[in-house]
Amino acid sequence: MLRRLAVALTVGGLAISGAAAAQGPALNDAQIAHIAYTAGQIDVDAGKQALAKSDNKAVRDFAAEMVRDHAAVNDKALALVKKLGVTPQANATSQALSSQAAEQSAKLSKLSGAEFDRAYVEGEVAFHRTVNGALHDTLIPKAQNGELKSLLETGLTLFTEHQSHAEHVAAELQ
Repeated sequence: MLRRLAVALTVGGLAISGAAAAQGPALNDAQIAHIAYTAGQIDVDAGKQALAKSDNKAVRDFAAEMVRDHAAVNDKALALVKKLGVTPQANATSQALSSQAAEQSAKLSKLSGAEFDRAYVEGEVAFHRTVNGALHDTLIPKAQNGELKSLLETGLTLFTEHQSHAEHVAAELQ
């Protein structure tokens, strides 16, 4: 499901890829916060969709974890930007992510059963792989505020665990 979102994160949002970031306009903390929040909200929404459509226990457990963890990180991000007096700024990357998420959600809504489960989990593997790469290579190094950088680092640790969990569930669905 989220495979195309991963592509959007790396291609559509030019600022997020390492090489493009070096050549493109610099990301500021407000833009970085918006990208991270948008990616988290996409995973919350995808998890809710999986909870509504899947009967597979492993998929449902994974989806519930995504909803719980990404919502918690986004709550912390909102509290941080409020504390810092920063208004997250929409940008090309976050807009591309939102657009692709709506498209992918519509496509997933047409699937059911094992076909849905595989598409959702495979998308989660690709999405987390890409987001983790973006956090490690671009968003964390470019974050200027120490508290934002720390929150992103905490997110990277958690999302790396999510990637491993998604890979495990994907292997079970083979």
